[in-house]
Amino acid sequence: MNKCIFVGNLTRDPEMQTTASGISLCRFTIAVNRNYGSATGEREADFINIIAWRGLADNCGKYLAKGSKVCVVGQLQNRSYEDKDGNRRYITEIIADDVEFIGSRQSGDNGSGGGGNAPRESLGRTAQKKPVETLEPIETDDLPF
Repeated sequence: MNKCIFVGNLTRDPEMQTTASGISLCRFTIAVNRNYGSATGEREADFINIIAWRGLADNCGKYLAKGSKVCVVGQLQNRSYEDKDGNRRYITEIIADDVEFIGSRQSGDNGSGGGGNAPRESLGRTAQKKPVETLEPIETDDLPF
């Protein structure tokens, strides 16, 4: 299983691109604080490269900005290429399956929810939700457990 979950803040505005076949692509980097501090007590951060595709990419490009706090669920991907000098370069990035907007640093949000440029919602796979009033009870007598 290859699944990663990160919560962090965008380090710069997202970069939107379109492939030759017309598929949307959004790249951004988030800073994720480590759980421990350095010897001086200062907390360090890791910088995680994220790639979102298609509709998720469009939403990220539209609503996210530098400082936005997000939760990213995705898959770790490693790849390599040869640079112009013939040196082998390695890249590690997360291919986003889901991005949830938690808040925005610009709005003064402390990450407790709300705030930001977009409503707090998940932008990945969507499920239809019905109002509670329209739900029908399920008969449980036939369940095997």
